[in-house]
Amino acid sequence: MSKREFIAQELERLPEQDLDRMLAFLRSLADAHAEAAVPAAAAESSLAKDWLTPEEDAAWVSL
Repeated sequence: MSKREFIAQELERLPEQDLDRMLAFLRSLADAHAEAAVPAAAAESSLAKDWLTPEEDAAWVSL
């Protein structure tokens, strides 16, 4: 059984009054992942001008 299938099975057993709390928790996880991705994307685009040069490629060619 996959993790998704197991979670779906557990959700079926969860009392109706707890579903709002579960939904809030799932949304908080999704928000945390979205917030974590923003700084990484910003850093990558700002540093790309330094990384994507022939000099940088030459420095790493032996690794």
